[in-house]
Amino acid sequence: MKKLLVIACLLIGGISAAQAQQTSPVWPGCEGSEDVKTCFNKQLSQHVRENYEYPKNDAGEYVRGKVTVSFTVDEEGKVVINSVEGPKPEVNQAAREMLEKIPDMEPGTLEGEPDDRKFTIPFNF
Repeated sequence: MKKLLVIACLLIGGISAAQAQQTSPVWPGCEGSEDVKTCFNKQLSQHVRENYEYPKNDAGEYVRGKVTVSFTVDEEGKVVINSVEGPKPEVNQAAREMLEKIPDMEPGTLEGEPDDRKFTIPFNF
């Protein structure tokens, strides 16, 4: 019985040690936040509200649409745009320009080392 208990403890300890310690990127101003992920999402939403500029068509009307953006916060904390996909080129370009204004941040880490983090987010503008 003792052998079974020892084996179980070793197995559980090995599984715990095998799980990678991972952290999220830290948006500027979220450094002291208790929940960095929530702060990141809040800051990203605020960034979109403040930096997205609705394009206009030839008639001067605002062009609205849905886009799916994919970007990576790289090992240096810089945002790299992977793709901006949607049916309206004007909205895609406006979304790309908004993403280009995302500030540099502390990168996410994996086992204490800087690591890329990929994000894919749909937006309705």
